[in-house]
Amino acid sequence: MPEQHNIEYKQSWRDEYLKWICGFANAQGGKLFIGIDDDGIVVGVDEYGKLMDDIPNKVVNHLGLVADVNLHKKENRHYIEIVVPTSSVPIAYHGIYHYRSGSTKQELKGIALQNLLLRKIGRKWEDMPIEGGTLKDLNEGTIQLFIAKAVEKNRIPSAAGEMRIDVLLKNLDLITEQGQLTNASMLLFGKDLMKVTVTASFKIGRFGKSSHDLLFHDIVETNIFDMADKVMEVLKTKYLIRPISYKGLERLEPLEYPESALREAVLNSIIHKDYSSTYIFLRVYDDRLHLWNPGSLPEELSIDELRKEHSSYPRNKNIANVFFKSGYIESWGRGINKIIDACFEAGLPEPLIEEEQGGFSITFLKDIYTEDFLRRYDLEERHIKVLLFMKANERISNREYQELFNVSKRTASYDLQLLLEKNLILKIGSTGKGTYYVLQRGNKGAKSAAKGQ
Repeated sequence: MPEQHNIEYKQSWRDEYLKWICGFANAQGGKLFIGIDDDGIVVGVDEYGKLMDDIPNKVVNHLGLVADVNLHKKENRHYIEIVVPTSSVPIAYHGIYHYRSGSTKQELKGIALQNLLLRKIGRKWEDMPIEGGTLKDLNEGTIQLFIAKAVEKNRIPSAAGEMRIDVLLKNLDLITEQGQLTNASMLLFGKDLMKVTVTASFKIGRFGKSSHDLLFHDIVETNIFDMADKVMEVLKTKYLIRPISYKGLERLEPLEYPESALREAVLNSIIHKDYSSTYIFLRVYDDRLHLWNPGSLPEELSIDELRKEHSSYPRNKNIANVFFKSGYIESWGRGINKIIDACFEAGLPEPLIEEEQGGFSITFLKDIYTEDFLRRYDLEERHIKVLLFMKANERISNREYQELFNVSKRTASYDLQLLLEKNLILKIGSTGKGTYYVLQRGNKGAKSAAKGQ
């Protein structure tokens, strides 16, 4: 059995593996096997009798944990299983806090350590009280807007409009038992977010060909309940274009990226952001739009699982609850699939979804014909070059293909047929000199390439 997020194999024991036990305890628990190699094959362990005494004592003495240590035997080879429970309190090894994330062990420092300490005592950053914060620090207009939307969606009673603000916030878990405003209440409805964090703003930049070529930028500084609308307004008026097309006599001017998908992505970045960290960044390029927010996925989910039916695991549950009640989001974990479907319907490829630099990113593409995108799929170098050539020159013939790559007609025909089968290009004409090939720009090509077909 291969290693997993909660299983680690070691061929022999070393005291430094107490760090791994520490990491399991601070995460979701796990098992450490001694005498098994990385492929899950039992290689056996020497002096297993002594280790059965030493390991439990070292775990207790160095970590303050009680772990089950079991001896097993397979094909006359002994191996040891260490079962590590999840600790209800933070665990340190020689003053350093370790954490098991995925299949790696991390040393927690700064904000990451702060969040672990809060989580272990049943608190989150959004729940922390604001010293000296009062109802006067909140924007009453934004609160009334929330009430109107939530009542319209039948997610709070109509009588909420007559309710005292402090009672409403109490019902939304945005005030502590002692009557103090929380970080979440100020983020959602506050007049000045600097009272809780200097990085609540949403940064938008227009770039040239590279991330070093910043042409102009904007910073959206408002409470986060109003933020998605303000971000979309700035995008539509300053950063994105509306290509004109016609359906019969009807003039169509949709955004170059589907508006519903962009809005869903912007909302997700605001709701699931780690607000104890840095800003949200939205970078607009000629051929793509890249949105990144700090805060990795919850341990229960992976990038692949986001595309499947899954439950919702909000980082900021009280913030997410306000957006749900107002009808901005659902609570079914369907956000990513809605984004992907909207892109396909617009004839665009599936967005690139990744975890990077301690955060979550989504990249919208205008088309699939970029070098970075094409390299993700089963294409040879020559195939990538011809697609980029066609993008720049609109079309190519079989003869031009032969001359461009110095290949035979048979090879050119084979390559072009392969690209046809992958729905990356279209053939115009049947046979003869007038036949040429163009890129498949529509929905079919986007879907096929996104699936790696």
